[in-house]
Amino acid sequence: MNVWRRLSGPRRALALGGAGALVAGGLVTLPVTVAHAATQCDVSYTTSDWQGGFTATVNIKNIGDALNGWTLGFTFPDGNQRVQQGWSARWSQSGRNVTAQNESYNGAVASGATVSLGFNGAWSGSNPKPTSFTLNGVTCNGGTPPTTTPPTTPPPSTPPPTTPPPTTPPPTTPPPGQKVDNPYLNAQGYVNPEWKAKAESVAGGNRVSNNPTAVWIDRIAAINGTPDSSSNGAMGVRDHLNKALEQGADYIQFVIYNLPGRDCAALASNGELRADELPRYKAEYIDPIAAIQGDPKYASLRIVNIIEIDSLPNLVTNTSGNPGGTAMCDTVKANGAYVNGVGYALSKLGAIGNVYNYIDAAHHGWIGWDSNFSPTAQILKDAAVASGSTVNHVHGFIVNTANYSALREPYIKITDNVNGTSVRQSKWIDWNFYVDELSFAQAFRNELVAKGFDSKIGMLIDTSRNGWGGSARPTGPGATTNVDTYVNGGRVDRRIHAGNWCNQAGAGLGERPKAAPEPGIDAYVWVKPPGESDGSSKEIPNNEGKGFDRMCDPTYTGNARNGNSMSGALPDAPISGAWFPAQFAQLMQNAYPAL
Repeated sequence: MNVWRRLSGPRRALALGGAGALVAGGLVTLPVTVAHAATQCDVSYTTSDWQGGFTATVNIKNIGDALNGWTLGFTFPDGNQRVQQGWSARWSQSGRNVTAQNESYNGAVASGATVSLGFNGAWSGSNPKPTSFTLNGVTCNGGTPPTTTPPTTPPPSTPPPTTPPPTTPPPTTPPPGQKVDNPYLNAQGYVNPEWKAKAESVAGGNRVSNNPTAVWIDRIAAINGTPDSSSNGAMGVRDHLNKALEQGADYIQFVIYNLPGRDCAALASNGELRADELPRYKAEYIDPIAAIQGDPKYASLRIVNIIEIDSLPNLVTNTSGNPGGTAMCDTVKANGAYVNGVGYALSKLGAIGNVYNYIDAAHHGWIGWDSNFSPTAQILKDAAVASGSTVNHVHGFIVNTANYSALREPYIKITDNVNGTSVRQSKWIDWNFYVDELSFAQAFRNELVAKGFDSKIGMLIDTSRNGWGGSARPTGPGATTNVDTYVNGGRVDRRIHAGNWCNQAGAGLGERPKAAPEPGIDAYVWVKPPGESDGSSKEIPNNEGKGFDRMCDPTYTGNARNGNSMSGALPDAPISGAWFPAQFAQLMQNAYPAL
């Protein structure tokens, strides 16, 4: 899980899908011919430019009758402009003429609705904007926005905000069936007795065993419980809900994690459903969970669902044209399994009055670059309005799920310079705009609101394994010899490479679960129960849908996604989700704050 997906160096801006900063432009609706009166449209075309390249964002607003399939057309003014890689449409170019056809998941556009798409392009000489657009052959507006100023360093940049979002106001007790603003505030969390028993089986585990952790529903059988499983427990969804009532808990957390073609860019957590089994996902997985969670018996509980980790960002970073792109990611993008599956889960579960959906939004070391930042927010929006869902079915988002990125880097700021060189040029930061999860979560929240989510959405940060304490934790900045000595000497995240994600040696428990710790953050949470493995160190045959990924092998020398670095994984690990006591002991030893 949580495979880091990047191409090193500034050249990745053209290799990976992304959208840069948007530039405001007026919209003008042009009259259409009588023969095509049913189709009317506004198109805005905005770019972020740098020398030789650009990122374009195109918004199509349907102001005519509802569409069932669409084709956008325009012509580049300059013969040296080229589309290189796009998203949210099937892009093609012939000469200067560009065509974008809808994907399977966004072909239906209601009257008044807007579809957002984009591409990375190249230019030489100049990069003038198209002045005319057609939708299904009908002329839309010209809509040429003002030009943008090229940034001084590649790739295109959106500086992190200088001020955090406003603090979410504390809720009042609502009438029955009405959601509170922050389900974690002034609330007691459910302690999973199965995890608690495992934690207390390790010496010293009772120091943390009463913290709330999430219950993972990672296959259909887990809904009713799997007593013979090594990676699930005998308790099913209803058992956990009943136990939460018995504990007097205010909230309980579930991980919804069983998409068709799951974990399309990794192997450790491949699931049980094939890429074409969306109907099974709906009928045999989501519908039964919704039926149980919707039982009036549980109306007093705040049920928090973490929706499909490591899914939607893959459609931006791990499809064809990206380093390490996979055929499975291409398939689930083309057939809409992820977007429509997430949309269906949001719609069914979000319709329950006491359910709070938080969609997984990756982490800073995955989508902290402009080439991934805005497109990932857009694909999250696409899913939030798919399959009958609306943005109102989304209560917030979670970052760093089951990952190791530091909550804060106290000795490195993204604005630091060493001998006149930006720390962004260090091998560790690699032109990213974020060095830790807190700054990323707050900035990404702003981007999500800009994409159309409610301004009150809250963020969660999984801090279960990102403490990085112990004797190896730096106590001050690194040497100022160069940017690499400065960053490597001062960073508290001690991984070999930020792309390493499996059972990381040296990791520690992070901040304990805590409500409303920072502006815009609903809670620090332990969604990945500490001590549960990310994947096996070697291939272990099983019937639980768990594969073997070399990133979990401590002898693996890496690939392009982690800069061909050692994996940094612990030895002798069991399959994903199974109990790994040696890891749990190390997490306690390196906890920060210390236990």
